[in-house]
Amino acid sequence: MLNLVSILVGLFAALLTLVGLIPLLGWVNWFMLPVAFIGLVIGLLSDSNGGRNLNLIIMVVGILRLMLGGGIF
Repeated sequence: MLNLVSILVGLFAALLTLVGLIPLLGWVNWFMLPVAFIGLVIGLLSDSNGGRNLNLIIMVVGILRLMLGGGIF
């Protein structure tokens, strides 16, 4: 059950990430990171790894986008 919740949170974070990839909307990734982190924590409490891995990938994509846009470092 927790894996399903983690996947749903991850899909919402993925939607925010897709919006954040649009030029001039990279600031959305700052809101996506805490959502994906919450999904990651829920995924860690689960027996399966699917939700955890989804949220990790989404966080990496968001952090890379922030680095390319000058939001981090």
